[in-house]
Amino acid sequence: MTPETLEDELSRPSEADRAMMRHLEGDVLVLGAGGKMGPSLARLARRAADAAGTPRRIRAVSRFPTADLKQQLTAWDVEALSCDLLERDQVARLPECPNVLFLAGRKFGSTGNQPLTWATNVLLPAMVAERYRGSRIVALSSGNVYALASIPPTEQTPPAPVGEYAQTVLGRERVFEYFSVRDRTPVALLRLNYANDLRYGVLLDIGQRVWERRPVSLAVGAVNVIWQRDANSICLRALVLATSPPLVLNVTGPEPLSVRWLATRFGEIFGIEPLFEGTETGTALLSDSSLCCRLLGPPTKSPEEMIEMTAEWIRSGGPTLNKPTHFEVRDGAF
Repeated sequence: MTPETLEDELSRPSEADRAMMRHLEGDVLVLGAGGKMGPSLARLARRAADAAGTPRRIRAVSRFPTADLKQQLTAWDVEALSCDLLERDQVARLPECPNVLFLAGRKFGSTGNQPLTWATNVLLPAMVAERYRGSRIVALSSGNVYALASIPPTEQTPPAPVGEYAQTVLGRERVFEYFSVRDRTPVALLRLNYANDLRYGVLLDIGQRVWERRPVSLAVGAVNVIWQRDANSICLRALVLATSPPLVLNVTGPEPLSVRWLATRFGEIFGIEPLFEGTETGTALLSDSSLCCRLLGPPTKSPEEMIEMTAEWIRSGGPTLNKPTHFEVRDGAF
């Protein structure tokens, strides 16, 4: 697989995506489209709308510090709009839109610059929720709102965020919840962990360590993973599930996977005996995604398929985003 075919795969609409677009009215706006998930999600929305035969505008909003991504989105027939979402006057000038996918957020680098993380994850959502009151909003959240646990938490499990980053994630949810109730804005909050693209994700982190004969940390002994195309599809289709008060969904693969087992499986594929450091503690950052699976269907890509694809990507020297997930962190300091 090449970067081009990977982008095609991550944005390939399913029949469920096309069916949703046939019923959804209006344009789609992707806020924070310059991150890991935004480009392929915006392109998925474009392709799903086209395949459904429902003409509409798909707009992607980011600061776009370089022209490359903006040009790529334009080539995909996605309108790229430059905006600093922390600037209230710029947010006010964004176009009206009935369907908003909110992806903006800050995680890594939070330790040492906590004020920017709070502004990005809490103040910025407030400005967006005010600007798009009455629109359908799907807002990306994180499983980091949960405490480390031995049993995967459901949406009914009380949040217990560890560390300031996780606290700001819960703050983002509470802000959207407040404006959703106040303005009767339909909102869906998606607690995602961990999406995997061949260029980043927990599977890449573990596979690279095995390939490079570096030890794999067992400090967090289990993870949930989901293929990014599946996460993109869920994010897009959640527009029709948005409610006031907000619907909360855990978005991830249905089964916890042992980090030791994942490293061992990569080792089998590579013919390398994996190295480990630390020991399993019995608790991990996990999520129970059974509600999401019931409402929107299970992921289409199995863990074994993702492992094999990631292993081949690593072995062939495929490019990466050089953005480790730091899944092994237990104290919430990112």
